[in-house]
Amino acid sequence: QVQLLESGGGSVQAGGSLRLSCTASGRTFRNFAVGWFRQAPGKERAFVSAMTKTGSSTYHADSVKGRFTISRDNAKNTAYLQMNSLKPEDTAVYYCAVAYLLSSDTYFYTPTWDYWGQGTQVTVSS
Repeated sequence: QVQLLESGGGSVQAGGSLRLSCTASGRTFRNFAVGWFRQAPGKERAFVSAMTKTGSSTYHADSVKGRFTISRDNAKNTAYLQMNSLKPEDTAVYYCAVAYLLSSDTYFYTPTWDYWGQGTQVTVSS
């Protein structure tokens, strides 16, 4: 089992920034790919960003490219999502997830991911 705890959410005005953190416990974090998803009210959970185990590859949804950056610190068992130039449409609950296996064909599918955090709310006002 892996436990994931997100933090760093909050309320911000459009154009502002937030950094989300995801701290893992229970298993060796470096053995997992890490990803971020988000779910807005009335919508399905959607892929945001992902990073492979070694950090050699990253993936981003088109809607966040150039604004969001995913990173990880395996020594701290923590992943981050730096969110800049936030827009009201970025408002959602953000979830961290980890996966044993990640491929370039399936990273955006929620079933790819093995463990999930409880989520943290991000609200962007106009």
